[in-house]
Amino acid sequence: MANAIVIGGGIGGLTVAAALSRDGWTVTLHERASSLEPIGSGLALGPNALRALDTIGAGDAVRELAVMQGDGGLRTSGGTWLSRTSAEAVAARYGDPTVVLMRSALVDLLAERLPEGALKLGSTVTSVSPEDGIVVTGEGEERADLVVAADGVHSAVRSALFPGPSPVRYTGLTAWRAVTPESVGDVAGSEAWGRGRVFGMTRLAGGLAYLYATAEAPEGARARDERAELLRLFGDWHDPIPVLLRSLSPDRLIRNDLYAMERPLPSFHRGKVALLGDAAHPMTPNLGQGACQAVEDAVVLAHEVSSGGGGLPAYTAARLPRTTAVMRRSLQIARLTALSGAVPVAARNAMVWLGGRLGPTAVMRQAEQLYRWSPPEAASR
Repeated sequence: MANAIVIGGGIGGLTVAAALSRDGWTVTLHERASSLEPIGSGLALGPNALRALDTIGAGDAVRELAVMQGDGGLRTSGGTWLSRTSAEAVAARYGDPTVVLMRSALVDLLAERLPEGALKLGSTVTSVSPEDGIVVTGEGEERADLVVAADGVHSAVRSALFPGPSPVRYTGLTAWRAVTPESVGDVAGSEAWGRGRVFGMTRLAGGLAYLYATAEAPEGARARDERAELLRLFGDWHDPIPVLLRSLSPDRLIRNDLYAMERPLPSFHRGKVALLGDAAHPMTPNLGQGACQAVEDAVVLAHEVSSGGGGLPAYTAARLPRTTAVMRRSLQIARLTALSGAVPVAARNAMVWLGGRLGPTAVMRQAEQLYRWSPPEAASR
């Protein structure tokens, strides 16, 4: 029986471990953290990700836990609508809506699909040999037929496979995420763009709301009181943003700088090692596709090294063009949101407004490339 080692217990790593196990592989997943920490933020999954999760039997469970992202759209910081979207229309067009759930809920669902003993917590991988599949951890050496590196934006395995200056760059933007009771404000599924700043909100199950924001900041900068910093940046934006921010507990706010890759890697594999998710194609969150693309990677990789028969070259051929396009488009939108001059912002808003006047169908067409994707036929059995 073929055996695989997965490095990283995030969504991509858990999904590929579950998919490989389903296809008959013996799988060991090494996660350096001592636990799969519940991450206090929400997560949006598009129809493409739900189809991918269906292949490992997790799609329906996600649909039950999640809530449909409601009607919403894009607004100015003052609340003027620039474009509107219809959740029902998205579902009708693509077979599923975009759904939102707690990130920790998805992590738990995926972890439940691993065989007993497959998950090794508190296990740090110190080196990987791509040619012979040898992985070194604190407990010694392990040899695998396949090594999957899902070790994140600053992937150590990626650096080993492709040495030299890191292709990942700081975008100039930092991001905050938080969950708060929806009862403190009337939360609509909307995102507001201001001058170099973004604020978004959407409903979660259980009477909760998921909030996220981005703004320009020096790399590594942190505020003594992150809630006070958000109120400084967004406290005069449209309702209910100020009241939602005042409801936040400062110690529950998550802040991360945003990194992206402008130029794609030459390949997503070398020898017996495959890169997956942020390790392969780190992208900004502007399309809500980071986790979605990692889930797609996982089911395609499992297919190609199992029933698909194409192996790692076929995985790279299938995933590199698609993820490059998504990565670049997301970065383009990030740069639009970072505009801060009065004239560029006015021109940007006018462009979005004109596009919105064409109606929800025109807005949905922008998602065709994202949402029309389907997993490999054999993986969908």
